[in-house]
Amino acid sequence: MKVDIITPDTTLFTGDQVELVQLPGIDGSFEVLNDHAPLISILKKGKIKLQNKGEKEQYFDINGGVIEVLSNKVLILAE
Repeated sequence: MKVDIITPDTTLFTGDQVELVQLPGIDGSFEVLNDHAPLISILKKGKIKLQNKGEKEQYFDINGGVIEVLSNKVLILAE
């Protein structure tokens, strides 16, 4: 999947070999995998976990935001 994590100040992450994204949703933690159904959701304060193919996991702290998933593209607008 292609994943972009963007804040008002900078781009935290851009990559296209991501296999798993774990997110802090307002109703609880959830994961997005390849070929996930289209989705828009609100995020709360917490950590985003990314797992790339053949690489170790990466974590990003956020204070909330919004996620959009569409056609194996994940856009996270974070605070």
